[in-house]
Amino acid sequence: MMKRLVHSALAAAVALVALTACGEKPQTGAGIRSDAAPYAGTGSNFMQPGWKAGDKAGWEAQLKARQLYGQNEYTRTQSK
Repeated sequence: MMKRLVHSALAAAVALVALTACGEKPQTGAGIRSDAAPYAGTGSNFMQPGWKAGDKAGWEAQLKARQLYGQNEYTRTQSK
């Protein structure tokens, strides 16, 4: 009787540990939020050469060029 009680208590403890491993922390959709516009720059040296912080037209042109030539598989495969 005592042996059965120990085994069932051990099985319950193992099940409890296994179930706590399945838990997941709540995920929120909040990322980095800033009041500054994205084209305002970050102040770091990781910028396209010739681009000035605050140049909205240049920012949009760079995004358009990146989408057309760098991330579009149709234009990348046809250029070869």
